[in-house]
Amino acid sequence: MPVALRPAGRDPGLAVVDVDGVPMSARMAAVAAPRAVLVALHGGAVTAGYFDAPGWLSLLRAGAALGFTVIALDRPGYGSSAPHGDQMASPARRVGLAYGAVDRLLAARSRGAGVFLVGHSLGCVLAVRMAASRRGRELLGLELAGIGRQPQPWAAAVMGERMQDGPGRGRTRTALRDILWGPGYLYPDDADAVVTSAAPGYEGGEVRRWTRDFPALAARVCVPVRYSLGDHEKVWRSGPEALAEVAALFTVSPRVVADEQAEAGHNLSLGFSALAYHLKVLAFAEECVLARGERSVG
Repeated sequence: MPVALRPAGRDPGLAVVDVDGVPMSARMAAVAAPRAVLVALHGGAVTAGYFDAPGWLSLLRAGAALGFTVIALDRPGYGSSAPHGDQMASPARRVGLAYGAVDRLLAARSRGAGVFLVGHSLGCVLAVRMAASRRGRELLGLELAGIGRQPQPWAAAVMGERMQDGPGRGRTRTALRDILWGPGYLYPDDADAVVTSAAPGYEGGEVRRWTRDFPALAARVCVPVRYSLGDHEKVWRSGPEALAEVAALFTVSPRVVADEQAEAGHNLSLGFSALAYHLKVLAFAEECVLARGERSVG
């Protein structure tokens, strides 16, 4: 007989904490005795609401129902920290703000077996930098989705044009939306309506430097890694060879898993296949819990 999952307790709450004078906001679904804590980092031009789509498309709700505390952090320069964009230029500063926000949000809460990072698209840049930092070895593991080593040629052209001024900006916006949110049948109507946001100025440089910086950063990650792309990914080069190429960058990670998510586009956590994708992420996080020796039964 099928078992119906039920949401755990109340809806995810909103929280703001101060980190060195910068207010950092997040959506949080906390459980009393978590298996572990998932910290989710959204992509460019969206907010932490990306991980809290309605019903079972929400990573926060699905994770809490299965015994994980889930924090969807507004990355530095988004949410309540947006007015402090002049303090975000340094990658080290952004890593420090993210870790500081997590520490304050969890100051009086259990971390269970530890913290597992989930990054999507440009959120993967911060996630990889956090995992490659001195504190990265403390993490349980890392999930990266919607990013790659090489962009699709047409995506690179459109994103390059997007940074230019000119009469073609309207057409460019339409093409960019098709790349990021297509094919449309994979998503509920207006899936992007409540999560879009202005992007901080530093992100243009991150986009330009990513393919150069990624290999060196990946080679410093020493925790288990899971890497995902949708089978309809339009931004980054996809397919078995592309998945294997990115997985091979994590040369000192004890375990690397690459997966192509069926019926998914670039925005895996907002499409109809979001629950299927999130269950895979949660299963990998649970395997990382077991690998750390945590074998208690709730």
